[in-house]
Amino acid sequence: MNSATERVLLAHGDGGLLTAKLVDEVFLKNLGGQAAGGLLDAAILDGRGRGGSRGGRRRLALTTDSFVVKPVFFPGGDIGSLAVHGTVNDLASVGACPLALSAAFILEEGLEVAVLQRVVASMGKAAARVGVPIVTGDTKVVEKGAADGLFINTTGLGEILPAADLSFGRLRPGDRVLVSGSVGDHGVAVLSQRKGLAFETPVISDSAPLFDLVRPLLERAPGVKFLRDPTRGGLATTLKEIAASAGEVDIVIEEDRIPVRPAVAGACEILGLDPLYLANEGKIIVVVEESGAAEALRILRGHPLGADAAEVGRVEAGRGDLWLVTSLGGTKRLDRLTGEQLPRIC
Repeated sequence: MNSATERVLLAHGDGGLLTAKLVDEVFLKNLGGQAAGGLLDAAILDGRGRGGSRGGRRRLALTTDSFVVKPVFFPGGDIGSLAVHGTVNDLASVGACPLALSAAFILEEGLEVAVLQRVVASMGKAAARVGVPIVTGDTKVVEKGAADGLFINTTGLGEILPAADLSFGRLRPGDRVLVSGSVGDHGVAVLSQRKGLAFETPVISDSAPLFDLVRPLLERAPGVKFLRDPTRGGLATTLKEIAASAGEVDIVIEEDRIPVRPAVAGACEILGLDPLYLANEGKIIVVVEESGAAEALRILRGHPLGADAAEVGRVEAGRGDLWLVTSLGGTKRLDRLTGEQLPRIC
């Protein structure tokens, strides 16, 4: 990246190749840390204590996220509930029970107070349903035209379950790849509201908190090795990142096994979008050893949020690539999202 001539684009925020480049070459270069491809959804902290401790050491997780959704209200949710769900889901992806959240608001001059009231009320209800308090926060107001209504930043603190042993390095050839339900719902729901589109079957965002789905999976299914929620960049980008970070493995997924609702598939066909690259806000990817895949799938399907869970692929020896076996029997390599398929989605 030539910082003297290059400019930030909307595509730098889509979770794909340009996002990874920005994180690697600007943030990690100056702030320290490992390559973006190997980053977890939350930082793992160690502390003395009880609860989720191992040998007297309490394992904590810390995550932070910003939400810039356009529009702020969409079928199935809004920026307030999404901020809670997105934060606790990043904690769930490392096996952490949420303990507390913070919330900071950047408000644009001229924002209707009634809109802010509605968003904050939704945020409070979402946090109450999860059972996590919002314990601190901040508010800033900027000039008209500087914030497109409101932006929200959240930080979440969680305690990692004793049963959680999740890392890229545990992936081995033969492991199975599961997804907890249909993909692309959130992306199409936001787009339909943004563009004023009406489909014969309405598409509702899948925005939901995932810890209650993850907990029994970690505690009862043998051999769960890795979790990740496929938000920006969708299923394909997330799986590519997992494969690239895991070392000498590839991931192979089968098109016919990937759950996509007919309404989402139809909307994508009309709009020229690929559901594999659309954001999800209530789904989890599970990598599990082959012997535990059937039990993991049974546990997922036993929860309302995992009723449509499916085994979509496997881990093979390789060099960090993602492969798609198409419906016609061909095979093609998939990469991270390139370009701004759908910006301002979360």
